Amino acid sequence: MNQNEFIHFIEPFKDKLFRLAKRLLVSSEEAQDATQDILVKLWDKKNGLEQYNNLEALAMTMTKNYCLDQLKSKRASNLKIVHTNFTDREAGLDQKMEDQDSWSWVEKIINDLPEQQKLIIQMRDIEQYDFEEMAKMLDMNETAIRVALSRARKTIREKMTKTHQYGIS
Repeated sequence: MNQNEFIHFIEPFKDKLFRLAKRLLVSSEEAQDATQDILVKLWDKKNGLEQYNNLEALAMTMTKNYCLDQLKSKRASNLKIVHTNFTDREAGLDQKMEDQDSWSWVEKIINDLPEQQKLIIQMRDIEQYDFEEMAKMLDMNETAIRVALSRARKTIREKMTKTHQYGIS
């Protein structure tokens, strides 16, 4: 197998190898090194690659094992694993207080809506009934329910916007 044939074999999946290595090693530099090492190992085996049914599966397995070995090795203690995509799912105290305040405002606004709109908001947005069920329960046309729901949501949205923009010129 010559160099062009080898490149033709590995071209379709070499980016997958890098992405797998980056997922496991986190560092782009370490992932590039791992990908290059795997490609070198594949090049060394170039004359026996035809015996494998799925060259991509072989390369992916080699990459996974290589990366896991790197993470276990002594070099792993020198690697700084930084997850830049990590976000704390728990809201901070200030965000919780702001959310609680917003919910109380929404509750006040809903309570000030006309009875029909209040009932429709409760059934659709809180109880999660579908329009067909609501039409049967309220003895109303589905279109009328949609219109009332739209008006109720618009009122809530406008009053919340006005509340949050109070004092901002």
